[in-house]
Amino acid sequence: MTNNGRLIAQNGTYIVNDTTEYVANAEAYYMAEDTVIARIEVNGVTGTDAKGDYISTPATAVKGGVLLTPQGDDYFSAITLTSGSVTVILK
Repeated sequence: MTNNGRLIAQNGTYIVNDTTEYVANAEAYYMAEDTVIARIEVNGVTGTDAKGDYISTPATAVKGGVLLTPQGDDYFSAITLTSGSVTVILK
């Protein structure tokens, strides 16, 4: 997906605002408010947690307004929140 496609969410979005794992292939996560992320899965590799690869202090909230994008050709495949809400930009 192009950067423009990602920003306009051409494949749709889904709002995650609870602590249940949400599984979907995603181009990006937009933090709608200050959000603490419990787990991020990348490339469908179940049982892994890649949040330390994207957040320097994973136990601290990511500020609202942040667009978190995967590295290189990776994609996000699941997210679990501790608090806050995320707009999932679908792949």
